[in-house]
Amino acid sequence: QVQLVESGGGLVQAGGSLRLSCAASGLTFSAYTMGWFRQAPGEEREFVVQIRGIGTTYYADSVKGRFTISRDNAKNTVYLQMNSLEPEDTAVYYCATGLVPGTRPPGEYKYWGQGTQVTVSS
Repeated sequence: QVQLVESGGGLVQAGGSLRLSCAASGLTFSAYTMGWFRQAPGEEREFVVQIRGIGTTYYADSVKGRFTISRDNAKNTVYLQMNSLEPEDTAVYYCATGLVPGTRPPGEYKYWGQGTQVTVSS
């Protein structure tokens, strides 16, 4: 079975940085598109960024220029480097994989992690 485990969340001051990690198992990692989503209290889940197996990336406008996604296929891990954090970035961040063929960009995902909390204070 596919399993995704996020880590690296925490409390940070506005303008600070965090790096999230997502460790994957149960799949041929290098062949899978990986995505990050987030959900703030009382809000709908929001797409953040995705990276395809070949390395192509696609960022939401709200994080472009501040966040960077990367992957280490040898470690079956995808990362999200978050810089210049703002209070509006406060949310539970989820790792996802298993992009469903034929879905509209940024696409729908089949498998999800448990999430990690990111809180940005002023």
